[in-house]
Amino acid sequence: MSDQSTGLDPQRWEGRLFTGEWTTGSAGTTDVREPATGQTLGRVALASGSDVREAAQRSAVAQREWAALKPEVRAAVLRRAGAFFEDHEAELAEWIQRETGAIAAKAGLELHVAANECFDAAALPHHRNGDVLASDGDHWSFARRQPAGVVGVISPFNFPLILSIRSVAPALALGNSVILKPDPRTPVSGGYMIARAFEAAGLPAGALQVLPGGAEAGAALTEAPEITVVSFTGSTAAGRKVGEACGRTLKRVHLELGGNNALVVLPGADVAAAASAGAFGSFLHQGQICMTAGRHLVHESIRDEYIAALREKAAQLPVGDPWADGAPLGPIIDEGQRDNVDRIVHEAERAGATIETGGTSEGLFYRPTVLSNVSADNPAWTAEIFGPVAPVMSFSTIEEAADIVNASDYGLSVGILGDVGTAMKLADLVRSGKVHINEQTVADESNAPFGGVGDSGNGSRFGGYDANIEAFTETQWLTMRSDIAPYPF
Repeated sequence: MSDQSTGLDPQRWEGRLFTGEWTTGSAGTTDVREPATGQTLGRVALASGSDVREAAQRSAVAQREWAALKPEVRAAVLRRAGAFFEDHEAELAEWIQRETGAIAAKAGLELHVAANECFDAAALPHHRNGDVLASDGDHWSFARRQPAGVVGVISPFNFPLILSIRSVAPALALGNSVILKPDPRTPVSGGYMIARAFEAAGLPAGALQVLPGGAEAGAALTEAPEITVVSFTGSTAAGRKVGEACGRTLKRVHLELGGNNALVVLPGADVAAAASAGAFGSFLHQGQICMTAGRHLVHESIRDEYIAALREKAAQLPVGDPWADGAPLGPIIDEGQRDNVDRIVHEAERAGATIETGGTSEGLFYRPTVLSNVSADNPAWTAEIFGPVAPVMSFSTIEEAADIVNASDYGLSVGILGDVGTAMKLADLVRSGKVHINEQTVADESNAPFGGVGDSGNGSRFGGYDANIEAFTETQWLTMRSDIAPYPF
């Protein structure tokens, strides 16, 4: 992707768009399609397992050279990479919008966070590198942090830039090399865009390699002996397989998985404001966010009023092509995901739920949907839908609300709207990686810990210096004395 390039014509880009080191693969090719129109934006080669294994060998060599550079050199590369996202915002935002079906604000958010991830990571090379330990021995004793080695990153389609860069940037900053496998549906936003940023920033060749691919490529990331850490973001089902594979090969694995997040509306809450927050939490990016508000838990005293307000919000939201028409809701990523959303909605209806509005689609455009009369065992309440669907249930006491929230196998994000004192009491009772009082469930900042518990993952593995250092370095015990110690043998 040259700095002077404009437009997305496939003939212009084919074979020249992706200037990262790996521009070919041995597992065939795939078209990059615009979900809103079906138009082909470009074509990328897919990596096979052997491609990944060869890349891991190259990456191990590059890692040693990259880690040996002075901290100020690595920091400068990270700063320049962050500036790349700012300097080329218009072109990159177009790719994000068209490749992911996103609204302009979502594309802008991804670029803003990507730049900040790089800027924050630029401080890591000069960050404290360990501790001086007390010792009863006649030596100095240290615990020092060293790069983990080669880091494998597997990222999904929904927020592809953010969900890749949040592992790539700190891993590189701490002296690791990275092999990034983006979702084949979003290889530009989730992969080559990042490769181009770091290429322009002066990252040495081989330190970051982008290999879009399928299950075979992902499996190879968990098996290649050179890869010591795997950072996976995606579905819980896929994450289990990655975790199991990494367990067999004794690799450290960071899993950020699905969510079925609760938005709790307390008695006395401003219903209009709560419905606005609820609509945003459920319908942003068509609900294709792990932090989406998937369960609306509303106090019984305001249940009907809240449903009416949320129904009105959903009914009035236009659905269309965000790039061409500026619509606030765009397409579902593909037919398979759309069909899964529709299946869950109508299974929910057959199980007793009422479709207040929505429940229909035209092409990949699914209408924002509100469901009432939802029971605790209803499919729409128990499943991660990953679509623009807002199921609503009521509660009577704070203790009941906490029990309902905690009944889910997921534990990623909870939003609590209303009286702060009551919300604080509820926050102490819920099991979740994140709790937001008087905000909805979707939030992300580059310096904040991010992760979930239960089926949502194995804890906060990203965000902030401490979490990133823990994620992408190993601790080594080092002792030192002035001369050789005496021994009795």
